[in-house]
Amino acid sequence: MKSLGSSYRALVIGATGAIGSGFVTVLRGDPNCAEVVEVSRSTHPDFALENEVSIAQVSAQLSLLGPFALIVDATGALTIDGNGPEKHLGALDSERLMRSFQVNAIGPALLLKHFLPRLISGRAIYAKLSARVGSISDNQKGGWYGYRASKAALNMFLQTAAIEFARKNPSAVIAALQPGTVQSPLTKPFVGQEGILTPSESASGLLQALDTLGLEPHTQQGAYFIDYQGRSIHW
Repeated sequence: MKSLGSSYRALVIGATGAIGSGFVTVLRGDPNCAEVVEVSRSTHPDFALENEVSIAQVSAQLSLLGPFALIVDATGALTIDGNGPEKHLGALDSERLMRSFQVNAIGPALLLKHFLPRLISGRAIYAKLSARVGSISDNQKGGWYGYRASKAALNMFLQTAAIEFARKNPSAVIAALQPGTVQSPLTKPFVGQEGILTPSESASGLLQALDTLGLEPHTQQGAYFIDYQGRSIHW
């Protein structure tokens, strides 16, 4: 990435997931990236999306390593507690819906709360994996109720946080990311793994797209919603 300078530091949250590990790999290969810090449930200290105390503790500890020019939140899940997405209205269950919101919207919102302050002042990027199915205007097929709704809620959190954070740092970029269909345990039950993106291909495309956002002043209010090819997605 060129827009963040010649020795920027990056943080990847959810670094052991398929796409998170792809981000780590690509960033480590970027000569402009001086350091990549990884956070996941297997690092120390670890964290859980359902536990704000653990998130706050990790954020406080990482304040010693930051600030960061780039933070990528690669957390989230489609299948939770062994339950995949609902295919029809009759499959809705309150506990499953709450878990989807907890993992895909509330937990990431708490990460925003505790990690946005870890960005450097000036040009900086906070990027969060979202999903095209979180777009209300782009919903063509229906189904996947909890996942769609939780990602739509996540997008609203990002949009609202971007408007607020711009008052503190107008040069910062907050973006929701559609990674494409990526080879991963998340997609394996739903699509074949041949001919789709590798995690590194997805991460590379997303980082190239992020590198171009927000460089022209007053062209965007709030967050961006883009795919791995840099194309904008309607909210």
